[in-house]
Amino acid sequence: MSYFSTRALHLFPSYALKPEKEKELDIFLQFLDRSEVGDLLISDDLNWNKSSGGRPNINIYSLFATILYSFTFDKGTLRDISSKCEYDLRYMYLMNGVTPSFKTIGNFINHFILPNIDAIFTCLTKKMIEELDINTDTVYIDGTKIEADANKYKFVWKPTTFHKRLCTKIRNLLELIKLADDLPDDEIFSSEIIADKLSVFGSMIEDDDKVKKKQYDSLFKYLEKAIEYEEKEEICGPDRNSYYKTDHDATAMTLKTDYYSGLGSSMHAAYNVQIVVANSLIVERIVSQNRNDISDFINVIETFYKSFGRYPESVCADAGYGSFQNYRYLDKKRINSYVKSQSWQGNISGRNPDSYRVLEDGSLICLNGNYGYKVEIENRHPKKRDSVFYRVNGCNDCLFNTYCKRWQKIKDEDYKIFEVDVYGSKLKRRTEENLLSKEGIIKRVNRSIQVEGAFGSIKYNLGYNRFRRTNLDKVKLEFTLTILGYNFRKFFKYIKGENIKTEWRPSKDIKEEIFKKPSAKRLRNKILKRKTKSENQKAKDNYKYKSNRKRGGKT
Repeated sequence: MSYFSTRALHLFPSYALKPEKEKELDIFLQFLDRSEVGDLLISDDLNWNKSSGGRPNINIYSLFATILYSFTFDKGTLRDISSKCEYDLRYMYLMNGVTPSFKTIGNFINHFILPNIDAIFTCLTKKMIEELDINTDTVYIDGTKIEADANKYKFVWKPTTFHKRLCTKIRNLLELIKLADDLPDDEIFSSEIIADKLSVFGSMIEDDDKVKKKQYDSLFKYLEKAIEYEEKEEICGPDRNSYYKTDHDATAMTLKTDYYSGLGSSMHAAYNVQIVVANSLIVERIVSQNRNDISDFINVIETFYKSFGRYPESVCADAGYGSFQNYRYLDKKRINSYVKSQSWQGNISGRNPDSYRVLEDGSLICLNGNYGYKVEIENRHPKKRDSVFYRVNGCNDCLFNTYCKRWQKIKDEDYKIFEVDVYGSKLKRRTEENLLSKEGIIKRVNRSIQVEGAFGSIKYNLGYNRFRRTNLDKVKLEFTLTILGYNFRKFFKYIKGENIKTEWRPSKDIKEEIFKKPSAKRLRNKILKRKTKSENQKAKDNYKYKSNRKRGGKT
């Protein structure tokens, strides 16, 4: 059905749009009709735009197209859209001459777009993939942190430690007044239990008993503090340790660039965003409260599966996603892994290599080429469930001895014990082989071009480095509309005949890479230099401490 491209006729049009621009906008509206996104603009509130005189009723399809266009080429703020509908010929054409207020635009976004944002994004993206002939077999994943619209100085840490100490004080007080018989053994117990004990204790107090009255007052203050801690812990939830008073869903994170002072050392209210890119088009996105990318990796791929009904054939991502858990997930879903491990840079350069590698047959080989074998150690078990112990002999004659045993207290033993997750290490080795292959090199280059380029365009070209809305749902809405705007910029370039696919292919045959062979002498000197530096730093700190003591200054 033609929701968008059917235009009302004006007897006296007040604008004269250029024919090429009018044709471009018509193609845009026809695309929205072909995508059938209009069927998703549903709201339970049928009276959201009921006219009682004054401004006429708003065509929701024209308004939706105008909002998308604003996020494509402009800021996408409510007042910006409202004002441009009055003087910008493109907006006047899309709105058919109607000028909505910023309040109407905000109500429309909250009633129609917000509840259906996931379905709208999937609908438009799938249609764009189809018409632009985008291949989604290989996808590239990356994430960044974007600052929230919250006061960075008004944040709250999760008070779990203080809550435990408070419960200990309450337990001691209840034992003193002999009301602690049926208390739970948990470190933290609920305020309801404290309130019941307070009620029982209040009935036991006589008018002239000053000691018990003082104890009652103390228990009452403890109850107030316990309720406060419970409220803060409920806002934080089980998976994070902080929130901000002006946006409870924002989490304290360290950003790469400080919004206020240009430093990257202080905490800010922020959200973590992840995008999935295929052939320069952003095909999936999530917004989370996690402070690292590893935790969002499985979630973003499952979101891709939910939208497209299948998993990609290959996934390429940087070292921020490299973990055994993620490698296991990719292997289980039969997805080719091109995800760098966290030790990738150290291995490829030879400056900080892994101390061992697990081969395909399950055997272990150390840096010196010595093979290890599985052992069981009496009265000691591996820290991880899927790990086993390997022992490598001949360490005293090994040139890498200083490097391999840099964290051990006892360094003169002629052997080294490794705790190894065999299956995870095998998957890591296969991933490294994929990354070192010719196809792996091409994918690594394309990842830096496509997904880094997408974030560069959004954050720096458009200056989008801070959310304008608060709470998780509205931030997700805003980011999704921003992503759709990025995709539609690609679509308008396609309309003009420009090439939007930026996949890099080498002009000539390239060679497979290998890990650089580490230098035992360089690694040994590096460890000795670090040790000497550490000892010198301790001596300097000790000297400063004694000097301050003599001068009577701070220690």
